[in-house]
Amino acid sequence: MTNLWISIRYILGGKSRITHVLSQAASISYDSLIISLVIAFVSAAVIAIQVSKQFLMSGAEAYIGGSIAVVMIREIAPGFVALAIGARAGTAISAEIANMQVTSQVDAIKTLKVDPVGYYFSPRILAAAITVPMVVMLAEVIGIAGGLLVSHATIGLHPARYIHSVWLWLNARDIYISLFKAVVFGILIALVCATQGYETKGGAKDVGESTTKAAVLSTVYMLSADFIINLIFYL
Repeated sequence: MTNLWISIRYILGGKSRITHVLSQAASISYDSLIISLVIAFVSAAVIAIQVSKQFLMSGAEAYIGGSIAVVMIREIAPGFVALAIGARAGTAISAEIANMQVTSQVDAIKTLKVDPVGYYFSPRILAAAITVPMVVMLAEVIGIAGGLLVSHATIGLHPARYIHSVWLWLNARDIYISLFKAVVFGILIALVCATQGYETKGGAKDVGESTTKAAVLSTVYMLSADFIINLIFYL
């Protein structure tokens, strides 16, 4: 938490360069965009396959679109996108900072009287907090569209009925909560992975261990945060 407050003060002090933030935004979210959208599409397609025939047999096919939309927006999109970004970009953050640590680049920054935590952490945290929700929004749209395609292909559900169900079930509150989750997850990914990299001591073997630990810890913290947020907003 100390590193987070240092980074926040660094950001509020206007010390984070926009070029650094944009560079990190590209490496964190843009480079993970395709895999995130593929995961969202496949997840929605699998859900549609699982529920379509059961809903059809019970005469509830009009609820398929709404059910898929709610599941995608509340859990699948923010959760799976965060896991994908954590696995790809989070480990890269940890490895990059760990390499800087073991090659004494961090010590060189300190000799210039620059706070290494603020310098390395703040652009990554800010970029993740801004761009992860953007990827989540795209994933929600792609996931709902994937459910539509699969529902039409498997049980012949008319797209108009699917979309009508989505609009009936869609709730602005769920969208806001999913974006809030995305912000929290993005901050956790950047903070946890950067911290693990920053605390690395030793050589190349320790860099690998820190990267693995960063992936595991970021996943645990994200799932814990997801549980707490659901308790607060949906209990």
